[in-house]
Amino acid sequence: MKDTLRYDPEGAVVLAGGYGVVGGEVARMLQARHPSLPKVLAGRTPSRGEALAAEVGASLQVMDLAGSAPLDFSARAVVALVNDSSDRLLRACLRAGIPFVDITRWTVRVQQALALVAVEPPRAPVVFASGWMAGVVSLVGAALARELGGASAVETSILYDLADRAGEDSIEFMDRMHVPFEVTEEGARRVVEPLTEARRVEFAGRYRRVVRLDTPEQLTLPLVLGARTVSTRIGFTDESATLSLQAAQGLGLFHLLRGDRFRGLRRALLHGSGKGGQAVVRIDVSTGGASRTAMLVDARGQAHLTAAGATLALERALGLDGDAPPRGVAFPEQAPSPGRVLAALRSLGVELVVQTGADATRRAA
Repeated sequence: MKDTLRYDPEGAVVLAGGYGVVGGEVARMLQARHPSLPKVLAGRTPSRGEALAAEVGASLQVMDLAGSAPLDFSARAVVALVNDSSDRLLRACLRAGIPFVDITRWTVRVQQALALVAVEPPRAPVVFASGWMAGVVSLVGAALARELGGASAVETSILYDLADRAGEDSIEFMDRMHVPFEVTEEGARRVVEPLTEARRVEFAGRYRRVVRLDTPEQLTLPLVLGARTVSTRIGFTDESATLSLQAAQGLGLFHLLRGDRFRGLRRALLHGSGKGGQAVVRIDVSTGGASRTAMLVDARGQAHLTAAGATLALERALGLDGDAPPRGVAFPEQAPSPGRVLAALRSLGVELVVQTGADATRRAA
């Protein structure tokens, strides 16, 4: 099997997984912001995307990253909205010199991708936007750090709405609840267990319990911003879910339920009504006694907020954001114009409130 991708500067943006929950939101955003940009929605069952393709003026294409058929198409850019566990799509884009955006990797997979691009240096922009909500947390954290003149600590707290729509890849973190991970604290790396070290954090006047979660910005923000402490924690709108997951972790159930056999059961733990909910994220950045707190609320939910991050990452890769495209590999937090990024998020319907010198409303649970 030989994949034969070709770069076409006038061609379409290929959205791999473009008719999934997040892919549909990305396609609609691109149509609204760049109506003349050709789009291809690619996936294993293109018939599932016919209505969306008609809605956004896109074409459809078969793409099965795990299948035997070769990848054979031309593209102006490729956005990976589904897991590419063998790096097949990434490798093909690197060899063809096609700009590439990936929003689906967890920390260890980001590290693997960085090793790959060290061996096969890219000839076109590659944006790894796999931080929480396709790098939105990283973008906002970097913007706050720019306002402060630096960042010694970046602490993110996520409020996960169990009523929200969730695509299959968006809750992949359930498959990693048995895997310890590294964090940076006071400039040193240490290993922590998922769902541990609870805190109570204020969201809109109400304190919520949040616990440790493995996310890529905990790898990249110390590298890019020089932050000495970076943490990401998650809590659920139904606090009993947070407590239940913590109890399951304490009993070692995620170790017992690991593997493909129990994947459906693990992921079912976070499937709520799916009728729709809002995405809420709090980001605290501090340095030298000064601080900024950003509260992000997307009333259209996590799929919409993730799509916003993916759209901004693609605009970065293609230079559609007003800045020159990056040379080689880039992370969202390296955007040259953070203030413009915040304005772009607001233009995409994200409520973003920044507080100056806010109290550190975080405390041990």
